[in-house]
Amino acid sequence: MKIQFSHHSGLAGPARYGFTEAVAELYTANPVPGGTSAGRVVRVDRNLVLVADHGGQSHLPYPRSGPVPATGDWVWLGSNAAGEPAIVGVLPRRSELSRKRAFEASSEAQVLGANMDIVGVVVPVDRPLTHNRLERTLVAAWDSGATPLVVITKADLSDVADDVVGQVMLQAAGVDVVTTSAEQGDGLDELLAHLPPGGTIVLLGPSGAGKSTLINALVGFEAQETGAVRAGDGKGRHTTTSRELVPLPGGSVLMDTPGVRGFGLFDAEDGLDEVFGDLDELFAQCRFADCAHGREPGCAVQAALADGVLDERRWASYLKMQRELAALARRHDAAARRAYQREWHQKMVVASRSQRAAERYSHEQPGRGSKNGPGKTKTRGRGAAGEP
Repeated sequence: MKIQFSHHSGLAGPARYGFTEAVAELYTANPVPGGTSAGRVVRVDRNLVLVADHGGQSHLPYPRSGPVPATGDWVWLGSNAAGEPAIVGVLPRRSELSRKRAFEASSEAQVLGANMDIVGVVVPVDRPLTHNRLERTLVAAWDSGATPLVVITKADLSDVADDVVGQVMLQAAGVDVVTTSAEQGDGLDELLAHLPPGGTIVLLGPSGAGKSTLINALVGFEAQETGAVRAGDGKGRHTTTSRELVPLPGGSVLMDTPGVRGFGLFDAEDGLDEVFGDLDELFAQCRFADCAHGREPGCAVQAALADGVLDERRWASYLKMQRELAALARRHDAAARRAYQREWHQKMVVASRSQRAAERYSHEQPGRGSKNGPGKTKTRGRGAAGEP
């Protein structure tokens, strides 16, 4: 029977964490056996999951089966076999921010957050702009399914804020840019205006980028500890150690994340196309459709590089990310082949054991598998049949 939710059905969810009519419809479309109420994952710890429901928050064990919950997931709550509160299902994600795991040999994705509406890429003005980091983060942001937004922070600390904003707007074409000063309270309303009612925003940026200070300004109290930034290298201490949802006034939600040192790409072809759309236009102008953009005659990319229209750094950044995605695809395919081979080997072993068991059973049954006839037992001896 399909479960129906309405204002009269009794379904209640954590309104402070983005539970809306649209989310209620998602539950309607995805019922699970034993699911009785709605919850949202606030934080994922090593052994437990912090979940908010309409009554408050509780720490619950990881579900025994199904997808592993991530911060921001909408989950079905119910009871386990012992009658204890438990997560009994994870709803499909409308967006997912992922990156390749930190160790290079892996082809697995690390889910940083789920069900975001806005991915805020934080760029502080008090340090040199790292173009490659910005491009890489924007690729992941576009590929998440959410809408990227560049958030300039610490605008009150530098007299070069306008220059940084200009550089970012050129590099992040098609992405809105908001300039903020948490200390002065500037730009906060403009930032929140990008969020739909009950929407969720995640902030991404390096340590010391001012994310925690910005969060405190948005929520109106000291929700996050802040730390000083070293003057020598502009690096900050990791004041945020886990991904966690923080309710904002008005029903929106902010997802805080630890400082992201690197962003290994994971299956981000769509995001790459969004960020480097200008290169796609150049590719279409090449004389040959299969141009490798090296020494081929009539290559529009090489012409743009020679004329200075295309920046060498930007082209090198694109090629590097393409190589990463290609290598990841090869590792992923190799892992899939190994998994298939292991599965096939296990099936063959099981089939072989079953065959041997069937043969033993056939020989042990009277009248089956014996040439001596029903009820007779074959005798062994050194001589011919009938000899002593």
